[in-house]
Amino acid sequence: MKTYLDKIKELKQAIAEADCVFIGAGAGLSTAAGLTYSDERFDRYFPDFKEKYGITDIYSGGFYPFETQEEYWAWWSRHIYVNRYMPIPNDTYEKLLGPIKDKDYFVLTTNVDHCFQRAGFDKERLFYTQGDYGLLQCSVPCHQKTYDNEEAITKMYESQRNMKIPTELIPKCPVCGKPMTTNLRADDKFVQDDGWYAANSRYEEFAKKALGKKTLYLELGVGYNTPVIIKYPFWRWTYQNENATYVCINKNDADAPSEIKERSICIDGDIRQVIADLTN
Repeated sequence: MKTYLDKIKELKQAIAEADCVFIGAGAGLSTAAGLTYSDERFDRYFPDFKEKYGITDIYSGGFYPFETQEEYWAWWSRHIYVNRYMPIPNDTYEKLLGPIKDKDYFVLTTNVDHCFQRAGFDKERLFYTQGDYGLLQCSVPCHQKTYDNEEAITKMYESQRNMKIPTELIPKCPVCGKPMTTNLRADDKFVQDDGWYAANSRYEEFAKKALGKKTLYLELGVGYNTPVIIKYPFWRWTYQNENATYVCINKNDADAPSEIKERSICIDGDIRQVIADLTN
């Protein structure tokens, strides 16, 4: 049986020898970076919403049917501000960049908090397939375009009182005048703008190229909410490429199919600690 340190050494060597590093990142990576959605962090930023509506965590609060746009944006401006515009709580993402920054790498992520780019990853090597907290879109949508929201979100966050924003700060679509909403994939109204399609093309090009290389498929904090986006493709590509290595780092859920087991490194542990040990 390989020990934890054996696996860390094996992973270091696999990164060093890889021609390509394909990172697939899920919510577990941002949790390791301190962007937790419940417990102390939720209580710190959302005590009023917890008391009034019985909301218990940041994730579920995003689905609450607020009756007014003033309340809706009080919640969402706070939700976005603390997870997108406040500093990342720790340096997990920055440490991850260290050993792969000089490699031919690409990142596919379901996370929407923009941590990769904020930590210094090349934006041309990132695909945020599920959206971005930093963008707004028409709620209809009447057109396929997104809009940067930092200024608007900051104003809403700083101006809200009693869980409401001033009515004049409610964002409206510049084309049809209907309310704006977050650019997050929740239903068939999600806007895939020109930037999304450009990133998708770069992702498909890299995926195709990686099949012919000595590729390391590095999966971090990916669960089974949407396994068809990262986990299943990584398994399939590793199976198809005899020069590939699959890595799964996840707390209590690190495994690989029997077909690729011999070319896999599965580490059951805290992602923050694993990345710290990897970079020491």
